[in-house]
Amino acid sequence: MKVLITGANGQLGRALAATAPEQHEIAALRRAELDLADANSIASAIAERKPDVVINAGAYTAVDKAESETDLAQRINADAVGLLRRSCADIGARLVHVSTDFVFDGRASAAYTTDDMRNPLSAYGRTKAAGEDMAGPDALIVRTAWVYAAGGASFVATMLRLMRERDEIGVVSDQIGAPTWATSLARTIWGLVANGSSGIHHFSDAGVASWYDFAVAIGEEAAAIGLIDRTITVKPITTEDYPTPAVRPAFSLLDSRATREAAGVDPVHWRENLRHMLQEVKQLG
Repeated sequence: MKVLITGANGQLGRALAATAPEQHEIAALRRAELDLADANSIASAIAERKPDVVINAGAYTAVDKAESETDLAQRINADAVGLLRRSCADIGARLVHVSTDFVFDGRASAAYTTDDMRNPLSAYGRTKAAGEDMAGPDALIVRTAWVYAAGGASFVATMLRLMRERDEIGVVSDQIGAPTWATSLARTIWGLVANGSSGIHHFSDAGVASWYDFAVAIGEEAAAIGLIDRTITVKPITTEDYPTPAVRPAFSLLDSRATREAAGVDPVHWRENLRHMLQEVKQLG
């Protein structure tokens, strides 16, 4: 099976390429090879390579900048998905599209199911919700949250840097979700592709955390393997203490049970996967 992956330089794009089943022929395309902001680039890349499956791992993910660059976010997160759908239809390819917890308003008190009503609070969330609609009913849509990986920009990388530079940091404690290792997400997507899944699926690693909990765990686990040489104080703060241009959902937990069953993957607690990722960071040096 020939699989084309967009966003090859991103966290998920790299993880998908690294975990791809050996029997697949993979074309992992960087922005220079397939620019989601360019309709001609999308059409020509797919027409030239004629994949059986397109996994759209690329996105405009600058959540706060999207408030002032809404047109660009719309073009990449929504319009491009419609173009991918059309190009896939032309050659009979399947479309896999990755979406986000930001399509919800965070007012739930239990993990979001795929049937729950969307109500995005930010420009980023609205463009990603529009992208889901553009993908169409035949696509496989995987919503995820709090994704991180070794290498590149992520919450984990930011925390490690700050923990080396400061004696104390403040991290928001009233936004709840579950961190998701990009490798874990990639393996789940491959499992869904293998069994021909379609429709909307939710996936994040098992367990629950606030950003504060996540930061504390990063500090403890990084110190345990020598990535940082001290344990610093992590202070819980509120969302009001750390205002941002984009409003974020206060509760982002996704019900992933059906997805794990469909993909044939076991639940793994986010802290265990964090340990795996930090070992990768240590090996990278």
